[in-house]
Amino acid sequence: MTSNPLKPSFTTDRSRLIKDRFAQYGISAGGLLVLVALLLIFFYLLYVVEPIFESAKVEKRSEISLTDATQYVGIGIEEQTEVAYLLSNQGRVDFYAVAGKEQGKLLQSVEAKFDGKITSFAKSAPHQGLFAYGLDNGQVQIVKPAFLVTFPNNKRVLTPTLRYPLAEQALVVDDSANAINKLAFTLTEERAAVVAQTADKRVVLAAFTQEENMFSGEVEWLAERTELSIDGRVDELVISPDGSRTFVRSANQIYIFNSRDVSDVELLQVLAANEENANLVSMSLLAGANSLMIANDNGEVSQWFEVNGDEGRQFTKARAFESSKKAKIAINSEFYRRTFFTTTNKGELGVYYTTSQAHLWQGKVSEGAITQFAVAPRANAAVLIADDSLKVFTIHNEHPEVTWSALWQEVWYEGYPEPDYIWQSTSASDDFESKFSLVPISFGTIKAAMYAMLFAVPIALSAAIYTAYFMSSELRRVVKPTVEIMEALPTVILGFLAGLWLAPLIEENLPAIVAILLLLPLGILATAFAWTKLPENLRHVVPEGWHSIVLIPVVLFIGWMSFAMSETLEFWLFGGNVRLYLTNELGLTFDQRNSLVVGIAMGFAVIPTIFSIAEDAVFSVPKHLSNGSLALGATQWQTLVRVVLLTASPGIFSAVMMGLGRAVGETMIVLMATGNTPIMDWSIFQGMRTLAANIAVEMPESEVGSSHYRILFLAAFVLFVFTFIFNTVAEFVRQQLREKYSSM
Repeated sequence: MTSNPLKPSFTTDRSRLIKDRFAQYGISAGGLLVLVALLLIFFYLLYVVEPIFESAKVEKRSEISLTDATQYVGIGIEEQTEVAYLLSNQGRVDFYAVAGKEQGKLLQSVEAKFDGKITSFAKSAPHQGLFAYGLDNGQVQIVKPAFLVTFPNNKRVLTPTLRYPLAEQALVVDDSANAINKLAFTLTEERAAVVAQTADKRVVLAAFTQEENMFSGEVEWLAERTELSIDGRVDELVISPDGSRTFVRSANQIYIFNSRDVSDVELLQVLAANEENANLVSMSLLAGANSLMIANDNGEVSQWFEVNGDEGRQFTKARAFESSKKAKIAINSEFYRRTFFTTTNKGELGVYYTTSQAHLWQGKVSEGAITQFAVAPRANAAVLIADDSLKVFTIHNEHPEVTWSALWQEVWYEGYPEPDYIWQSTSASDDFESKFSLVPISFGTIKAAMYAMLFAVPIALSAAIYTAYFMSSELRRVVKPTVEIMEALPTVILGFLAGLWLAPLIEENLPAIVAILLLLPLGILATAFAWTKLPENLRHVVPEGWHSIVLIPVVLFIGWMSFAMSETLEFWLFGGNVRLYLTNELGLTFDQRNSLVVGIAMGFAVIPTIFSIAEDAVFSVPKHLSNGSLALGATQWQTLVRVVLLTASPGIFSAVMMGLGRAVGETMIVLMATGNTPIMDWSIFQGMRTLAANIAVEMPESEVGSSHYRILFLAAFVLFVFTFIFNTVAEFVRQQLREKYSSM
């Protein structure tokens, strides 16, 4: 059988087929791996973030029967939640093991030493860990349960003991030796303060300061006393840990005194905090002592703190929580966080967090009334006395400050005049209230990207269109690689130059910068118009496609002239100081590192990305389309607008979105060229803080596993979502544009 010589014979190299198949599978595998990597990033971020949204849990751990639970007036538990201590109304302190092999065992009982008969009892702020007994001779004795930690045979042993912070010295609160019926106190290293109601119904405020005897070397406490004027009975006394505020509850009124200086005590406010048809039943200071928590017998617990007003700083109701109705409520605060617990005479326990206004947990933990309650120092356990027994509960409440509303809605923080969006994660003070609003830094991200795009998009797209359509091929071969090389510049260098060189330059020559922004477009248009009026023989001196060279001296001259006239313009138009003019006349705040600096610096980082992609898109438009348009009589401009740009629009849109994604995720430039202040203001003369910069600044100092740490991961997740949305929208629009103009 002979082959047909007219039929072509095709042979394929087997090695080429193998290479093609390998390339096909390799590219597909690479794409799948990219998707897998994105999914892994997505789920890892969710894995780290998820615990902050878990609900609080309270679980019973142990219970110890007590022979006479009514004798105990105070309770507490040490940091490792292994030993609880109970203070009796006779001055005895019982230490019980509440964990381990000795659970339920009475480890030790210590009798406190007093010079008189006990008539009252009080506890300090939780973080101080102090207790005080009022005596019938007008004295107050302060005690502190403590634990000595030793390691015999490499085994940790806790030895309970009772300490006297004042070396067994009692404080003479009432020099008339009247019995102390009620009291509140605080003790610091150098000062002690006690407010007490005596048996003769007087309210005495006494402050004590240390002084060392120059002869004996003994430390003496010098007292300064005054009486507080209260109309009516005294139901409850509270004093702040620093002694600056004293609160006296009398029926439904709370008297608030400035007690920082005992010789000049001032009544600041008389607070009527009860609701209609309700009475006050208890009050307590929140951790940090900036907020007063007040409970009514209608089940409402409200938070009050000082706010600046027309009459000065006044305690104002910020928020309220619903607790158990028709029950007597007691309020207990954590050591450091703004979490508080409510206990009732019905055996109910509630867990709340003030900043996020969260009701974290509510439940019945005993049949009878809860008479005593205390939280562990680490807030991971609580002890209470109810049903003639000591009960220990484990508390799972790692991230109470985080709720969806606290992250994305306005929150009224302590001391602020109104609710606001604020990011302030850390402070040097233990009294600090963390502020974790993601709105300011998300706003800063959008603001930085917007100003960068306002600067970059017009320049990059104009340059790309001119380079691809009008510029000669010889000049294009020089310009295009030069611009693309700019993309290789490290952003840390751009941020360094922006922060240390550009920002002071703009501050000192702000009129020049404004003049350049106004005069440069006008100068270019004027030069173009003048060029068209020149004789043809002069215009033909410059080869076709090289006309942009003519603008170089124009741009340099306008820049030089603007800076040369900057001082004169500032004197003529702004009285010699443009910053004072902006502040005093226009009410604008001027920061040296502001949005203008960020826009210029980040714009230079984004321009190469947009330019390169857009230039390729315009240059790739088939020549037969533009040639056909010109052959039909259209001008070059008409051809560009109605043919070339429409055909290249998918690529141009992709270039802009790629630039936007680059601007949203930029870190080093916004980190070094802004003040990193998380404010919400569109002013071009103020800075911002972005999501990326915030993560870079705060992640190294955040505690692993803390709320701060996980919220930073949430910020990274939000940034991930931002870029994902931008890229998804960009791809959708690009496909729509491609389908629309693919037939051209």
